[in-house]
Amino acid sequence: VTPVVDGKNANVEVEVFVSNAKEGQAVRYTITDREGNVVSVNETADTKLATVIENVHLWNGRKDPYLYSCSAELMEDGNVLDNVSTRFGCRSFVIDPEEGFILNGESYPLRGVSRHQDRIGLGNALLPEHHTEDMDLICEVGATTIRLAHYQHDQYFYDLCDEKGLVIWAEIPYISRHMPGGRENTISQMKELITQNYNHPCIVVWGLSNEISIGGSDEDLLENHRILNDLVHEMDKTRLTTIAAVSMCKMDDPYLQ
Repeated sequence: VTPVVDGKNANVEVEVFVSNAKEGQAVRYTITDREGNVVSVNETADTKLATVIENVHLWNGRKDPYLYSCSAELMEDGNVLDNVSTRFGCRSFVIDPEEGFILNGESYPLRGVSRHQDRIGLGNALLPEHHTEDMDLICEVGATTIRLAHYQHDQYFYDLCDEKGLVIWAEIPYISRHMPGGRENTISQMKELITQNYNHPCIVVWGLSNEISIGGSDEDLLENHRILNDLVHEMDKTRLTTIAAVSMCKMDDPYLQ
């Protein structure tokens, strides 16, 4: 689901992926607001839909993290064969070198934390109550943003970020030292990160790597980053890319340019 804010409205493009489609089948797309009211419903044989939400209610960070839902039902002779649904939010953002982060046309300073998904005695296998406790603590300190270091986090936590209005930096585990044999793995992980998390309005940047130049920078590392950067912008026209640089890396290093 790709919403683009246009004045008081939002232009929404929806794309579904259907396996084993048969002639005579159609997809019914239904968009509802948070209160359950239907704001758009369309049935078409096309796997892509363009529609408009009029007088859109914006997802506005911690102040008002408003979410819509979109369902797609595979129809045949009036019967629903299968269905999927997702939540999404409508927002615009700009990252400006002078003005900082701009959310829906207004300055929205990003102050927050970097979060690792682990605990003593549990490792990475956190339960929902642990994710919720982390989120409550992060909100308690007044954070507006979280960097999800340095890998995919549980889907439950991305949902919490949407619901609480946190602005998110999501990244892959391409960390500290470039591995010449690891390129295909970085590409695979980036594809999965974006495919699985594209609809989350909380995410504004995709992170390509973390402090990768600790082990030195070379042409293979640079090419790996160019490939990832191009891949991200091919898959997602709406967000920016970023990298986390370690202090020893000079700002004029080709890797940062």
